[in-house]
Amino acid sequence: MLVLVGAAAAAPPATPVQDARQLVVVTTPSWDTPSGRLQAYERTADGWRAQGAAFDVALGRNGSAWGLGRHPAQQDGPQKREGDGRSPAGVFGIGEAFGYAPRIDSAMPYQPMLASSYCMDVPDSPLYNRIVDAEVVGSEAVEGSSEPMRLDLHNQGDRRYQEGFVIEHNPKAEPGQGSCIFAHLWRQSGEATAGCTAMEPGRMQALLGWLDPAAHPLFVLLPEADYTRLQERWGLPAQHPQAAH
Repeated sequence: MLVLVGAAAAAPPATPVQDARQLVVVTTPSWDTPSGRLQAYERTADGWRAQGAAFDVALGRNGSAWGLGRHPAQQDGPQKREGDGRSPAGVFGIGEAFGYAPRIDSAMPYQPMLASSYCMDVPDSPLYNRIVDAEVVGSEAVEGSSEPMRLDLHNQGDRRYQEGFVIEHNPKAEPGQGSCIFAHLWRQSGEATAGCTAMEPGRMQALLGWLDPAAHPLFVLLPEADYTRLQERWGLPAQHPQAAH
């Protein structure tokens, strides 16, 4: 019998979460819903396992839209733009933690914010989508930014950035595609954001205590229908449990 030996089978394409051992997953009822449910997961030998209970989070006041991250570009749905009031959807790296305190209880790299710390949301700035210190870059360089990072000093004790972490949307800082996307505290329960993901302080503290940079953690945000459609293709947890409100 003649046996034809072909080339070795090509390796399956990498999924956006292939290297991650921790996921922070937010699902929403629809693109236009300004709230969602967050569930953390850790990868085990048997697959993804839920870490803790799911809980409510607040999102952009106008819902969500496809962002720029580690996932393939998607055309079926709204696209994130600067100032659109939508939280970016997709798969994103989790960057450094930040806050008002000199240090926090977390393995994540941490940057304490100063009165002179700003995140640049001005699309034509060379510092677009970066947290900078006006004492270093100069006060003129941060003119026009609406994102002082010590909100408590600039906005009558505002606690929203007291603790949080960077969601690495638009890592190449493409002008006008959205900037300064964080997970942070909400000022009051359920209050919508300008495009971030907000939660109560205890939930944030637990997340920061759990996150481990060695586990290559990622942040995932998707409407429920898109999560179901992309779950297997992107290697996401098979089920996204929804705890009772």
